[in-house]
Amino acid sequence: MPSHKMHDKANRLVNEKSPYLLQHAYNPVDWYPWGNEAFEKAKTEDKPIFLSIGYSTCHWCHVMGRESFEDNEVAELLNKYFVAIKVDREERPDIDHIYMNVCQALTGSGGWPLTIIMTPDKKPFFAGTYFPKHNRMGMKGLLSILDSYGKAWINSREYLLDSSKGILNAVNSSKPAVYEEFRTNLIQEAFTQYKYDFDNIYGGFGGAPKFPAPHNLYFLLRYWYSTKDESALNMVEKTLNSMYRGGIYDHIGFGFSRYSTDRKWLAPHFEKMLYDNALLAIAYLETYQAAKKSKYADTAKEIFTYILRDITSPEGGFYSAEDADSEGEEGKFYLWTVDEIKSALGVEDGNKFCQYFDITSKGNFEGKNIPNLIESPYSVIDKEFINKNREKLFKIREKRIHPHKDDKILTSWNGLVIAALAIGGRVLKNKEYTAAAENAAAFIFNKLIREDGRLLARYRDGESAFPAYVDDYAFLIWGLIELYETTFKPEYLEKALNLNKDLLKYFWDSQNGGLFVYGSDSEQLISRPKEIYDGAAPSGNSVSALNFLRLARLTGDFDLEDKADELLKAFAGSINDYPRAYSFSLISLLFIHQKSREVVLVWENSDAETEKIIDIINEEFMPFTISMLYSSENKNITEIAPFIADYKSVNGKPTAYVCEDFSCQAPVTDAKMFRKSLGS
Repeated sequence: MPSHKMHDKANRLVNEKSPYLLQHAYNPVDWYPWGNEAFEKAKTEDKPIFLSIGYSTCHWCHVMGRESFEDNEVAELLNKYFVAIKVDREERPDIDHIYMNVCQALTGSGGWPLTIIMTPDKKPFFAGTYFPKHNRMGMKGLLSILDSYGKAWINSREYLLDSSKGILNAVNSSKPAVYEEFRTNLIQEAFTQYKYDFDNIYGGFGGAPKFPAPHNLYFLLRYWYSTKDESALNMVEKTLNSMYRGGIYDHIGFGFSRYSTDRKWLAPHFEKMLYDNALLAIAYLETYQAAKKSKYADTAKEIFTYILRDITSPEGGFYSAEDADSEGEEGKFYLWTVDEIKSALGVEDGNKFCQYFDITSKGNFEGKNIPNLIESPYSVIDKEFINKNREKLFKIREKRIHPHKDDKILTSWNGLVIAALAIGGRVLKNKEYTAAAENAAAFIFNKLIREDGRLLARYRDGESAFPAYVDDYAFLIWGLIELYETTFKPEYLEKALNLNKDLLKYFWDSQNGGLFVYGSDSEQLISRPKEIYDGAAPSGNSVSALNFLRLARLTGDFDLEDKADELLKAFAGSINDYPRAYSFSLISLLFIHQKSREVVLVWENSDAETEKIIDIINEEFMPFTISMLYSSENKNITEIAPFIADYKSVNGKPTAYVCEDFSCQAPVTDAKMFRKSLGS
């Protein structure tokens, strides 16, 4: 847990479940959670709202917390002039999304902590991110901001109200959707933009800071598959190799940090997020299938080791994140000195390990060292040596004071891990991964569904709360589709379809197409945005478009294909403007324009030949293929996909049908013929 000064008296955050809000429960600031009580107080006392949005593993949130929110002088001003509200962005992405748009519109950038000052009816007139306590190097300090806006509310309120109207008009002035057609060369344009942005030396795109954004790599893999352009696969491999070699990867305990502060992937902000690790595991698994190199499978296995060991709850769900800070210092848990390595491994092995991992007396991060392989002098790495010594260092590191773990369970990010583990289970033939994915799905359906069937967004400490957002539905449906294609259990497909119906019921914009961030039955905020842009994770809209397409193929319900087309065209103007920012939507467009392929397997009882056929499906990279099973154990699949009843086994043998562009090849009953019919 970050080291926060504790004050004797708790504020109202002490009754919350969010780890982030609880970190501020003993601040001298009289914090309120978002809710009627705070807004009523602001109206009654005629005060503006000071809104602070962050999350529990955010480094600069901790810095601002220590400098300002634990400080009596700041608290006195805040409590005098404002009603102060704290929001956990991971619990309330709807609030965060709206006010982050405000911040970006006003300042040209955004980030966390997010600082907003607004009227008692939630209309903002000031926005920014981190502020130091005092004015510093041309940067306004929080004390002077609070003083000037507190007084302005009393003395020149009309000016503030006018500016809030202008801000709201700017944020809400997005044009209604014009159903444009996509440009014919859009996919090629996007690829050209990726090539232009690509860092040929260190992989990834653009300069510092560098984010993994694995969905960019998914697009490039599919582009390579469609065009056979090797440069696309080379960009993916270069990026994945460079990230793995960098300090953004935890070489001692596994798992990736959120992003790199430099171009080389050396120095991360050390927090580890669940969603990054899930999405990256998929990127490494798909690249293993595409490039047939075991090192990518090994990295995916290490990511899963980290997830299952460190951030899995006893109940089966997955925790959200681990902090960058421990003992109040960024990265302290992860850093090493030469002496520490030698004392742990002995002089000879210690020296060799230091040479491998760039550990020097000078240090590569604030006088200490982030283990990395960026400039490693060894072209071939002695894996046995590294594994043996890594385990010794891991055991020593376990005795250190650990970073704070944010142990809330988010439906959206759990959906991504379910997808990753299900893919891992089938690609790596690992039943443990499949079982973990199934356990997590069972956890969500046991704990995060309201009595009326409505999906919820967050579980912590026995409490489920917040009607689920678009990402919760989209990512969980994705996870369930992957679980179906791994286990062939119809229940997962059925659950995915039921959630998809609810998604359309609560989120679909019947006027302009696309899906809103929050549901029609949720708290209605000052605007109701939609998002197609793929940021650190893909957007709920872009993932839903691909879900609709896959569900249409799996069930024969082609109304869902029309829905995907409608959704994508609602955002065509934005996507046409700069396709590179919408990589997951481009994956859906590729899926639409590629030859569709379905593999239908039919058998009474499986045998050795069956296993071989399934192995072929799982080992090949076939991103535009869906696979289904009709067997004695899952006859009820016909209730979801009636068309499958037409497929029969040949002479009672396990039989595979490969269908492309609405016509099927002759059925095959052995693995060799099956491989041939796939054209691989």
